[in-house]
Amino acid sequence: MGFFITSAGPGQGGNLGGLAGADAHCQKLAAAAGAGGRTWRAYLSVPPTFATANSPAVPAINARDRIGTGPWYNAKGELIARDLAQLHGGNALTKATALDERGRVVNGRGDNPNEHDILTGSRDDGTAFAPQADTTCRAWTSSTDGSAIVGHHDRIGPLPENWAKSWNFSHPSVGCSNEALVRTGGSGRFYCFAAN
Repeated sequence: MGFFITSAGPGQGGNLGGLAGADAHCQKLAAAAGAGGRTWRAYLSVPPTFATANSPAVPAINARDRIGTGPWYNAKGELIARDLAQLHGGNALTKATALDERGRVVNGRGDNPNEHDILTGSRDDGTAFAPQADTTCRAWTSSTDGSAIVGHHDRIGPLPENWAKSWNFSHPSVGCSNEALVRTGGSGRFYCFAAN
């Protein structure tokens, strides 16, 4: 296994404890599933910040740069993508293959509850947004203010256009609390990839 959707988020909405907390959550879930011998990273981006009088500029962190080079297989040994190019342009992610760390199918659109919104904070090529409106629940530290870009693991969207059905870039959440993520169609889950 080199890929999974978290069976649950850390429980604080979009506050994942930053990237370090999200990575630790991936590592913990992977270890519980018997795959802790690898280095796991959350597929999450963070936009750059501008320098201020009190802090230096911080460059963007792109989800695609955090997860290694592949190939990635799900918990049932099915190939998700052989490399970064395939992951971002023709991968095998569907509701049937985008499984959690225990090999279970994650609820999608039409299921009750719908949990197809997967936190990414990323554009469709796996890169971060410019520092504009919040796309990452304040760099994955807010469970109140802000918003996060989500993708749809089941590849079903409210509209037929490809962007609405994207696995990593579909729409923003309505907020960062657990309640807001549920109202949008999610539950605070995110993608984890083995980086080695």
